[in-house]
Amino acid sequence: MNIKPSTTIRQDYNGFSKYCHELDEPVILTRNGEADLVVMSHEAYRRMEARIKLQSKLLLAEKQIAEGEELLEHEQVMARIRRKMDASKS
Repeated sequence: MNIKPSTTIRQDYNGFSKYCHELDEPVILTRNGEADLVVMSHEAYRRMEARIKLQSKLLLAEKQIAEGEELLEHEQVMARIRRKMDASKS
């Protein structure tokens, strides 16, 4: 875990920002010795958000399979993806 006192961000924001970007992981800020905030670069946040969305979709798919829902064939999935890609180009 990456832990820094809250004074770090107040004393040298640019240095702290650079640290967060280089570290590319969440940093815990403490206040009075206790964990207070978690800070991360925007890029790291976006990747975390994408992983959470993917995990949610995978859990839903696993649930659908467990409940016996009909699966799509590979070609059906690819056709849907192509249609979405073509629609986004328009």
